[in-house]
Amino acid sequence: MKFLAIEQDTPGSGDRFTADLLKAEAARAWELHQAGIIRELYFRADRDEAILMLECASLDDARAALESLPLVRAGLIAFETIPLVAYPGFARLFEEKR
Repeated sequence: MKFLAIEQDTPGSGDRFTADLLKAEAARAWELHQAGIIRELYFRADRDEAILMLECASLDDARAALESLPLVRAGLIAFETIPLVAYPGFARLFEEKR
């Protein structure tokens, strides 16, 4: 199942992002990418926030993967996690008219 995860900074996190923590975050994101959990990873062009596409069996699995990120564990960021389903509208193109 696909999930969209939108980063949200937590209050008071501004200057607590260290170089070591950011490197650990990148390493964990790479591990999740190599495991096929993070399928796509972007930053918003208008804000310094990450947008992730995840592939997991359940919402709980997606949340657990995100909670394994060092910045989440440090309480510096959180994610809104949105379950996605395929667009069903194309079926209308092939319905028989009565």
